[in-house]
Amino acid sequence: MAGTTIDPTFSDDERAAMREHAAEVKRSRSTKGTRAEKAAAAAQAVRDAIAGMPEPDRALAERISRIALETAPGLTSKLWYGMPAWAEDGKVVFFFQGAAKFGARYATLGFQDPAALDDGSIWPTAYAITPAFSDDDATRVAALIRRAVG
Repeated sequence: MAGTTIDPTFSDDERAAMREHAAEVKRSRSTKGTRAEKAAAAAQAVRDAIAGMPEPDRALAERISRIALETAPGLTSKLWYGMPAWAEDGKVVFFFQGAAKFGARYATLGFQDPAALDDGSIWPTAYAITPAFSDDDATRVAALIRRAVG
């Protein structure tokens, strides 16, 4: 928004993510075409974002994306604050945040409110993912995704 300043307590990376999100919203509102064409464009934007990630984030994101598409083919992929995300009815259910995004020591698989992961009065909504991601880890992520989409 013109003339608006972003809170200076946010890091440069966080401010960049907010700008990416604003551009994503603007793009989605201005994109012409059918619902299927818009979904295809959003999916391509996710593939492009993953392709632009440094290693090992790229390999992890590609693997999470494959797991997501195989486990919950009804979800749509879209960018969310510049990160690959998977949504149901337009609402982000989960996302992948590469370690390089904010200079973190590990990548993150995060779940949002629409994810049906409720377990009593406390449950995890984010998981650290390292390059040592194994087949057993992939099985666990697939189970989390299945549970998240109910």
